Amino acid sequence: MHNDFSRNRSIILSAVFVADRVPNVYPPVSEIMKRPFLFPYTIILFCLCQCGWNMKNQTLNEQAKIKEYLRAEIENNKFPAIQYVVVSDSEIFQFNEGLSNVSENTQITNDTTMMIYSMTKAITAISILQLVEQGKVFLDDSAIQYIPEIPYGKEVTIRRLLSQTSGIPNPIPLRWVHLREEHTTFDEQSSLQSVLSAYPELEFKPGQKYRYSNISYWLLGRIVAKVSGLSFENYVRKNVFQRLNLKEHEANFIIRDSSKHAKGYLPKWSILDILKSFLIDKKFIGPYENGWLLINDHYMNGPSFGGMIGSAYAFGLILQDLLKDHSKLLGANGKKLLFEPQQNLANKPVEMTLGLHIGSRNKKEYYFKEGGGAGFHSEMRIYPKEKIGTVLIVNNGAANADSLMNTLDNVFLK
Repeated sequence: MHNDFSRNRSIILSAVFVADRVPNVYPPVSEIMKRPFLFPYTIILFCLCQCGWNMKNQTLNEQAKIKEYLRAEIENNKFPAIQYVVVSDSEIFQFNEGLSNVSENTQITNDTTMMIYSMTKAITAISILQLVEQGKVFLDDSAIQYIPEIPYGKEVTIRRLLSQTSGIPNPIPLRWVHLREEHTTFDEQSSLQSVLSAYPELEFKPGQKYRYSNISYWLLGRIVAKVSGLSFENYVRKNVFQRLNLKEHEANFIIRDSSKHAKGYLPKWSILDILKSFLIDKKFIGPYENGWLLINDHYMNGPSFGGMIGSAYAFGLILQDLLKDHSKLLGANGKKLLFEPQQNLANKPVEMTLGLHIGSRNKKEYYFKEGGGAGFHSEMRIYPKEKIGTVLIVNNGAANADSLMNTLDNVFLK
């Protein structure tokens, strides 16, 4: 992967780079005068190269403006730090600046990890679809077939869980979290069981309509564990991260290296800051650091609905793989399923695939997954026609990632 600019964006730019390596690309004037037939070809070559250089300069200028814009956002205290990556089959652009730790004035880098919360659901969907491709699970199997203790009946299928049409409730998950130092004694199964006991009723008939549910993806993670014989986290490490050569400190479900993990924050006097005592346990609340409220290191109780830790660079590698003709993560059928729009029982479309939401802006369709919680906010997008993927992660839990991505992505979609 290369920084800031992909040399294979177009045939014209490729020609320019080739020309850049060959000093005397144009024939001498004397040679042209001797051979008049060379003149039109020389003019064409000159125009192509000039056009190529103009396009290159325009692209570089636009990328420079993006960097200036993001630096201004950081300087104006909109974010402590920003990671933003754009990929195709190679890297197009990367930005990693700001503070990963405000009190220690630590600069963020491309391998600094952050919580990505619900963006994890895309990884959970990939894991399930891998098992589907292997014939170990089937989309229309009842979830209760794999997890008998589920209280929701046989109509809740794997397809309904993936497409968020299961009818399972979605209580606010802000308290489904534990401190980093509590992780060694944390019991995920017990935590899930208490949630299922508290919310045992479906809100509507499975397949009737779309409604988001974190519990749905928590259950999918348990199915991955049951079928594979591994914990959900170890399954993902082996079948997603390792396939892409992502190291344990680059993508994980626990913080392997504190020096390479960003601190999460809320802006002082933001709505979330003012209401923090009503939303989260006080043990998660740290001190104020130069206008930012520190949120202590924590893990989600359900790793499959929001527990992944990683960088925009690492998640960009995942999107890059999915954009390639031959993915290391999914076969042709699995990729087709991941991007296939789903329907409800009335055969009307829902704005979901088997794992991703479907969005549209300026007549450009994209697949996306957003993640937000106390301390961080993230979003990923894949633009299928443009064959571009984008990832944004910030350590400001009150940030509007969607709005920022709309501004940034437009530059690369022209």
